[in-house]
Amino acid sequence: MWRPGRSPGRRQPPIPDVRVLIVDDEPDIRATVSAMLEIEGYDVDEAANGADALHAIEQRAPDLILLDMRMPVLDGWGFARELRLRGHGIPIVVMTAARDAARWAGEIAAASFVAKPFGFDDLITAVEEARPAD
Repeated sequence: MWRPGRSPGRRQPPIPDVRVLIVDDEPDIRATVSAMLEIEGYDVDEAANGADALHAIEQRAPDLILLDMRMPVLDGWGFARELRLRGHGIPIVVMTAARDAARWAGEIAAASFVAKPFGFDDLITAVEEARPAD
């Protein structure tokens, strides 16, 4: 569908009605991942550590969480444990530079993982695979 201000040959990407929470202690990573997801139409929130993320979830629950594992205050393992203790079954995608990304994802029963550094397609594929069914 053509929209004013867009080239007639280009379509507006579909807007998935999915809210994503990015949890990473690196501001540049949060900003980059946010931009990538917003391009695809996702509603994005950010948190700098697990403790901030738990607070954010109580304010506005996401449909999916992108989670770094190594963070100060409350790391990914502690966050995932507390999230489950609070009764949330929100799918998690682990984002890590560790060689053991798949193992770490398994340790917290994550829906998927993406190894840093990752490209746009890798991120979107991991999110699409992990996001809840409509």
